[in-house]
Amino acid sequence: MTRTARIRRDTAETQISLELNLDGSGRADVSTGVGFFDHMLTLLAKHAAFDLTVNATGDLAVDQHHTVEDVGICLGRAMVEALGDKAGIRRYGHATVPMDETLASAAVDLGGRPYFVFNAELPTATIGAFDSQLVAEFWQAFAMNALCNLHVNLHYGRNSHHIAEGIFKATARALRAAVEADPRMGGVPSTKGVL
Repeated sequence: MTRTARIRRDTAETQISLELNLDGSGRADVSTGVGFFDHMLTLLAKHAAFDLTVNATGDLAVDQHHTVEDVGICLGRAMVEALGDKAGIRRYGHATVPMDETLASAAVDLGGRPYFVFNAELPTATIGAFDSQLVAEFWQAFAMNALCNLHVNLHYGRNSHHIAEGIFKATARALRAAVEADPRMGGVPSTKGVL
């Protein structure tokens, strides 16, 4: 079974096409018009070992918010589609990642109940031209549409670029673990029998 998805989302604010392969090799082909965000999505694919293609056109003359949030929506929806009934996956994943002076953790449950906790402050309003608040907005949109619990914690850090990168890498590693096949779990990993 191939665990892939293709999502297309067209609104008055953004036009997005996204392809996801959960069993990839970390290949990314990303173009959103937001340079730092492209960098984050590329390292997300690499550290999750997903293949990810994103082409997004958004109303960047307004700001970056709609583009970043809508890519999060699309990635979340792709995750649900690619996972199918979730039989045989580990379901849970967590990772703690150092990035120079920064230490960030992420924990995820792909159990079908969306919830998002973000305990991280980025000390600057922007990272280059990127709005720092959009780190949380992206993962909020992802968690709600992936129907997952996602908890992000920043233990410490001073540099906003390092903090954002640590968060993306930790979440990527947590997702990689959660979607992996569990050889001891033949069915859906829930006492309910469905996720």
